[in-house]
Amino acid sequence: MGVLSGLEPKSVFYYFEEVTKIPRGSGNVERISDHLVRFAEERGLFHIQDERKNVIIIKEATAGYEKEPPVILQGHMDMVAVHKPDYAIDMVTDGLKVGIDGDNLYAEGTSLGGDDGIAVAYALALLDSDEIRHPRLEVVITVDEEVGMDGAREIDLSMLKGHRMVNLDSEEEGIFLSSCAGGARVRCLLPYRQTVRKGMTVEVEIGGLRGGHSGEEIDKGRGNANCLFGRLLWNVTEELNVGLVSVDGGLADNAIPRETKAVLVVNAAKLPVLETIIERTAGEIAGELASRDPDVRIRIVKETDVEEESIRCVTPEDTRRIAAFLASAPNGVQAMSADIADLVETSLNLGMLHCQVDLESDGKLEAVFSVRSSIESAKRALIARLQALTSLAGGSDQVTGDYPGWQYRASSPLREKMVTLYEQMYGKKPIVQAIHAGLECGLLAAKIPDLDCVSIGPDMKNIHTTEETLSISSTARVWEFLVRLLEEKDET
Repeated sequence: MGVLSGLEPKSVFYYFEEVTKIPRGSGNVERISDHLVRFAEERGLFHIQDERKNVIIIKEATAGYEKEPPVILQGHMDMVAVHKPDYAIDMVTDGLKVGIDGDNLYAEGTSLGGDDGIAVAYALALLDSDEIRHPRLEVVITVDEEVGMDGAREIDLSMLKGHRMVNLDSEEEGIFLSSCAGGARVRCLLPYRQTVRKGMTVEVEIGGLRGGHSGEEIDKGRGNANCLFGRLLWNVTEELNVGLVSVDGGLADNAIPRETKAVLVVNAAKLPVLETIIERTAGEIAGELASRDPDVRIRIVKETDVEEESIRCVTPEDTRRIAAFLASAPNGVQAMSADIADLVETSLNLGMLHCQVDLESDGKLEAVFSVRSSIESAKRALIARLQALTSLAGGSDQVTGDYPGWQYRASSPLREKMVTLYEQMYGKKPIVQAIHAGLECGLLAAKIPDLDCVSIGPDMKNIHTTEETLSISSTARVWEFLVRLLEEKDET
């Protein structure tokens, strides 16, 4: 019996637990995609698996629902696969260990992948049922949503008949999403020269941050470990000639990085000065983030006992140039919407930072940003700003994963039906909302003329982090609503 076997609805939690057993980080989706294909084959359902491993499964309408408009159910199969530094797991090959804590599900030492494993579970439970009445169901499960929506960008939907879509990639019950921001990933590459220096190596750690989703939590002002490292490195290079040996921070461009580690080379006689700079900077940042990230820490975690004769590192000049780039790079909220209260209009997140000096040839520091905006021109302007800064720093850039925003529809029969049903079931109206986070709806709407779409989902917290949770009771209520929605015939 599974860990979740005692939970209701049984079919939903059964399939969710099955999904968690399959490693499915972005870019590692072959096993979960093949699992969906086997599911369809075993039930004799029409299905398509394309070259990217996107999967479409179709189940025809039950008796009496043949004339109802087909419904597209959509989500993505990949997850942001992160784990605690001291937790032993290979997320490319190993499944997750799920647990129950009161009303919440979690995964031991890792992200849970409720975003968007719950969409897959809902879809499979519906497709497997012989009791639920429904119109023609067209289930679309895409790949690599978390790294640029590449699956949605390339999928062929020409065989679908539906023009109504329920996207199941939201994280707050009772909120019906009706539009979202567009975005892109900007990869900035800064070349550096190497040298061999005499000195001590010092490993610096920035950690203890809360992190979070760069679309959902960007307005909370939480610390970004990569940006804090840039600030620290600039402070250090203001007073000392140091060489950068390595830096590694963040696991995904759309996750606010919680931890960054770096190794520097410093003259042994200057070690006390370095320690003073780090302590001073740590104190300043702790004061600034006291109410938003109270557990932030910046500290030396390891240093060599003696000065070594030859340590390969980035030249002090290029280390300072890298520090200048990181210290001046924009991050966080850039503009709030002038039309919708409390909605972030434009933002960016320095999600990944990497440099490793271990070869004789010169290399490049990599800084990867997630850029978002509900206004296309503002998104383009922010990307151009990053490109200009990178050019000034002597680097180059690559823009990938560019996706459009999802525009609000003034007339939406699907939304009206869902709002009315929700009020009937729960005695209150849902919140119809626009969000700053990206969804695949904009890309898919470009492929299906006149697509009417609403995004819903159960309560989840701390997605894309090792503290991610999924509410059991909310999962059940959203399932009940979804079933009722499919069973509710259009008025004639």
